[in-house]
Amino acid sequence: MKNELKVFENSKIRSVYDEEHEKWYFSVVDLIAILTESKEPRKYWSVLKTRLKKEGSELTTNCSQLKMKATDGKFYKTDALDVEGCLRLVQSVPSPKAEPVKLWLAKVGYERMKEMSDPSTAIDRARETYKKLGRSEKWIQQRMMGQETRNKLTDYWKDHEITESEEFAILTNIIHQEWSGLSVKEHKNLKGLKSQNLRDHMSEAELIFTALAELSTRQIAESENSVGLDENKRSAKKGGKIAKEAREKLELQTGKKVVTDSNFLPKTKKAKQIKNKDEK
Repeated sequence: MKNELKVFENSKIRSVYDEEHEKWYFSVVDLIAILTESKEPRKYWSVLKTRLKKEGSELTTNCSQLKMKATDGKFYKTDALDVEGCLRLVQSVPSPKAEPVKLWLAKVGYERMKEMSDPSTAIDRARETYKKLGRSEKWIQQRMMGQETRNKLTDYWKDHEITESEEFAILTNIIHQEWSGLSVKEHKNLKGLKSQNLRDHMSEAELIFTALAELSTRQIAESENSVGLDENKRSAKKGGKIAKEAREKLELQTGKKVVTDSNFLPKTKKAKQIKNKDEK
């Protein structure tokens, strides 16, 4: 799941992209706020949802509870609908903005279809996003190469009986723990991250060793024809170990640690984290 903010006529709509099902989901409350211009969109949706349930509408049963970022910066389960569900929602809410919202939703769906038929569109968009965040060209190149390596590994897993998202997480954590000496969660904690993507806050060296570990894992799995969770666990440990040995040799030569607490968080967040650490 990938959280993003979409913009409709200067109004922000929280959205989540489900990579497994290749669907966008949008916050119902945010859409209601735009359609009704109500000061209490949550209350409006609560009343509407009750009415739709009584009418036996499928809209409420198709509504998903997904974690989205609130104004306090924390993530809470939020009612969300896919594009089709949102279009049905628009039909249930009398609004002069109904047609513009429909066109906007159709455009969002079209952009995703365009990215699927021409992946370079998504890559270019990602590059532009990283540039706006102040990442260097060198870092961006390494991040994109690492993602390609990751995609090839997950493609192998999908084709060799790794289907559950939990199993993907287990294998990813084994590789990470093996090469870095930390679990993914521990690495995120070290960097002071919460909901942020760990790889988006890695140094160039951390990205390189992550890619080496995942490349090694895939090639070992291919050579051994690893199938299922148990066999791929063994390949993951072997692949991670290769990157670990390379990391230790580099650290011995340079006297510098590859895994660090550095991140790309805004300075205000960093200052707050340092203050919290000092207070502890």
